[in-house]
Amino acid sequence: MLQPLDTLPLAFAALLPVINPVGTALIILGMVGEAPEPVFKRLALRVTLMMLVFILVTELLGQTILRFFGISLPVVQVGGGLTLAAMGWKMLSSGGNEAAPTPGASDEAAVLERAFYPFTFPLTVGPGTIVVVLTLSAQATRPGWQATLLAHLGILLAAALLAALVYACYRYAPRLGRMLPRSAFNGVQQLISFILLCIGAQIAWGGVSALLASVHPAP
Repeated sequence: MLQPLDTLPLAFAALLPVINPVGTALIILGMVGEAPEPVFKRLALRVTLMMLVFILVTELLGQTILRFFGISLPVVQVGGGLTLAAMGWKMLSSGGNEAAPTPGASDEAAVLERAFYPFTFPLTVGPGTIVVVLTLSAQATRPGWQATLLAHLGILLAAALLAALVYACYRYAPRLGRMLPRSAFNGVQQLISFILLCIGAQIAWGGVSALLASVHPAP
């Protein structure tokens, strides 16, 4: 009866690289700056809860919501990828001045107001997460309602494990930042900004490729 829980390791392995807790924690650290650790604790908790709700809604209602608004998955990839690329370009073009930590510069209320956008979506869970969750959800249909329920439960348990990992990485992001010499922080942040730009471009290109493949030449 527990065999359908094989979706748990599959879902965990599929979602881990698109959520990327460690890499995203560094990006958020650069965007927040030198805020006190309690701010990161509250931010990590909010992002974790929002991430779980986001994945739950996507898993249960994602296909229905997209159909209601007439949006295809490739279009979600294009829109979300461009959003990530724009954020990466803004951080990259600032030359590290915006991203570098400045003591006392971070206001707790302003940081927490950005808990959903952009820290939860699209940085933590974005277009790639939507595509993976919808694919896993479609494959979770099994013979019998009990097997189907357990398969979906496996996906949600995998999301819960990832949420715990996200919380730990975001909660202790300042400690990770302190491991880097101050002179190296800007260089690392610029590299991360470029990677974010490339990730956005890759996601957008995946959507464009899917849209082009759906266009059949006229006879």
